[in-house]
Amino acid sequence: MGINKVILVGNVGKDPEVRHLDSGVAVTTFPLATSETYRNKEGQKVTNTEWHNIVLWRGLAEIAEKYVKKGNPLYIEGKIRTRSWDDKEGNKRYTTEIIADNMQMLGSKQSEDNAASAPENNSSVDIENIPEEDDLPF
Repeated sequence: MGINKVILVGNVGKDPEVRHLDSGVAVTTFPLATSETYRNKEGQKVTNTEWHNIVLWRGLAEIAEKYVKKGNPLYIEGKIRTRSWDDKEGNKRYTTEIIADNMQMLGSKQSEDNAASAPENNSSVDIENIPEEDDLPF
């Protein structure tokens, strides 16, 4: 038995890419950047950014297609999945993705207004109003 749970708060790196499987199921992918800032021994401010490959399915994918844009701050919950494949030259390739099952749009009043108008569906979407004076580090 184990737990595979990821919680991320970060900024969307580029507009989501959406595709539809032959069955009509929507799949959306985009990179999400999380940053950590600290002071090193010399007192200089250092920022480390980690990039995460986000994958959304079905209703959540459709909402992201309509409302998520590059630069938007998001809260993502999901699980880590690593998969592998052989490239054209026969080399084994790996990628690690976050399969999201919950997304909350954070940030400005404008993005909250857009999020609030998202259609109702049965996917796990929880959109909250976050005050702009929060303590997020970005």
